[in-house]
Amino acid sequence: QLPPGLYKKVLVILHDSILPYMNEPTLMMDFLTVAYGIGGAISLLALNGLFILIHQHNLEYPDFYKKLYSLLDPSIYHVKYRARFFHLTDLFLSSSHLPAYLVAAFIKRLARLALTAPPEALLMILPFICNLFRRHPACRVLLHRPAGPADMSEDPYVMEEEEPSESRALQSSLWEIRSLQNHYHPDVAKAAAVLNQSLSEMEDDISGLLELSAAELFDREVKKKAVDVPLEFEQVRGLFGKKNDIFAEHFSLD
Repeated sequence: QLPPGLYKKVLVILHDSILPYMNEPTLMMDFLTVAYGIGGAISLLALNGLFILIHQHNLEYPDFYKKLYSLLDPSIYHVKYRARFFHLTDLFLSSSHLPAYLVAAFIKRLARLALTAPPEALLMILPFICNLFRRHPACRVLLHRPAGPADMSEDPYVMEEEEPSESRALQSSLWEIRSLQNHYHPDVAKAAAVLNQSLSEMEDDISGLLELSAAELFDREVKKKAVDVPLEFEQVRGLFGKKNDIFAEHFSLD
C-alpha cells in the first residue's frame, strides 16, 4: 500500500531509471499489474513499465486491452499525462494482428469522447484515428456508413459496455467525426474532413501534436497574418433603407 503521490513518483521514473538496472525486471510484474488496475492517473503511468515487460520480457496480461479501453473517459483529453498515454496507446494499437472489433471499439470510443474535447486534443486525436484506419482496413466499414443515426439512442454502439467485443462498434458509424466537420475551429474542421476522402497509405506523424497545448494553439492563431476581406455594400437611403422610401422625403439620417 503506497500513497497515491508516491505511486506516481515511482511510476514516472520506473521505466527508464529502475527497470533497465534490475537483474530481473520481471520481479516488477505484480507491482505494475496492481498499479494498472488502480485506475486514473496511476494506471496511465503504469503503462510505460508494462509496455517494457510485455515487449521485452514476455509478460502475458489477458485483460490488458480491456483495461486500456476502460481508461478512455472524458478526462483523458485533459490529464497531465495525455501525451504519454496516447504515445503508448499508439504503440499498443500498431499491431496488424489485432481483431477488427477491438480496434473499431477504440476508434468509436475516441470519436465519442472527442465531441467534448478541446481543440488542441482534437488536432491530435483526428490524425490518430486516421492512422488506425490505415493500419486496420477492416475498420473502414465505419466510414462507409456516412448516414449516422437520427438519434443517439439509435446508435448500435454501447458506450457503457466495458468489454470491447460487446460494444457493437463495427455495426455503428462515425457520425461524431461528421459533427466535428462543423467545429468552430477551422483547423479541427479541416482535420475531420480528411476522412471524407480516400486516405493515403502514409501515416500521419502525430509526435509533434501529442503535447500541443491551448496556449500554443492560441499563439499560432494570433501570429497568423490577417487577410483583408473586401466588403461591398449599398449606402443606406432613407429611414428604412429603401430607395423610394416615402420617409426619405421627410426624414434624414444626418
